[in-house]
Amino acid sequence: MADNPNRHGRPARFPAAAFLLALGAGPALAEPKTSIVDNCAYCHGIDGIARDTEVPHLAGQNERYLYNQMMAFRSGKRPHKEMRFMARDMTVPEIAALAAYYAAMSPR
Repeated sequence: MADNPNRHGRPARFPAAAFLLALGAGPALAEPKTSIVDNCAYCHGIDGIARDTEVPHLAGQNERYLYNQMMAFRSGKRPHKEMRFMARDMTVPEIAALAAYYAAMSPR
């Protein structure tokens, strides 16, 4: 069990499995250059810890916060050229799974 409680106060059990299911757990993950996680990792780090001080860490962030920020980038409510480009074609389930995935990571 992960230590991060979900919005119902219960620990999130299988965030990585939920992430894989939301993405179809198929060819998208088999092609690292096109997967959502690899796209995020380019700036935010494979472990959710960004190497650039101008880029926020995602590991261990609050799941709801990550979800809300991605939805705001997707809709354009939160302006950021690169993040708008990355989020605009993501589905709501993909954004939810991505938020759960990074929230479950250790912030170190």
